[in-house]
Amino acid sequence: MNRMLVLAALVLAFVGYAGWSFMDSVTPYVGIREAKASASPVQVKGLLAKEAPAPKMDGNDFVFTLQDEETGETLPVRYHGMKPDQFDEAHHIVAIGKAKDGVFEADKLLIKCPSKYESQK
Repeated sequence: MNRMLVLAALVLAFVGYAGWSFMDSVTPYVGIREAKASASPVQVKGLLAKEAPAPKMDGNDFVFTLQDEETGETLPVRYHGMKPDQFDEAHHIVAIGKAKDGVFEADKLLIKCPSKYESQK
């Protein structure tokens, strides 16, 4: 009987730990307004802001500005890495990281380019 209780406790502990680890690794999508206020890592999607300063390298970081498609709100982004190869052809940009002192500090960028299979307009 004691073995069954110990085994059940171990299984429950493992399931609890696995669930906690999974929830800790999930990075939710949010809008620019929410990204500015979030203290935890999030994913924010937008377009390259045309009215902002041109994207550039600043030391080892790539700096640009995202713009929300719907609201037009902007968010300065500092990506800790080199400019992605297809950045200039990007249809949408997804930055993964968190805001700090008014700048979104991104550890990852996902570049969404138009598909070559979509019809040309």
